[in-house]
Amino acid sequence: MDMAKQELGNQADQLVSAFSRIDEKVSQMRSSVESDPETLMDKALKFALPSIAGLVAGKLFQAFWGSLVRKRNGGMDTEESDQESATAGLLFAVLSAAVTTLASGLIERGSQALIDRRHK
Repeated sequence: MDMAKQELGNQADQLVSAFSRIDEKVSQMRSSVESDPETLMDKALKFALPSIAGLVAGKLFQAFWGSLVRKRNGGMDTEESDQESATAGLLFAVLSAAVTTLASGLIERGSQALIDRRHK
């Protein structure tokens, strides 16, 4: 009987120890969340604005490129004129990526500055 009480006591100690570790982990997580001044809206803003800006910049560049191709082909919009050479296609891809990255990078910095200013 004494052995059973001792075993039950050991199990209780182990259970209390496990709950203590869980409590410490929850306290660490709570502290981490409380020390982060950004709200969910701030995080969404930092994600959404650069994404939208990159999308808009890419679409504007695509429209600009299309108008250049139409001008080069004398205003004709046929299937033959739509098919570009591999070099022109590569140039479009590189320039489009550069414009999109530049726009989203600038807007990302701007949104971070806006959030930092709001926190002050």
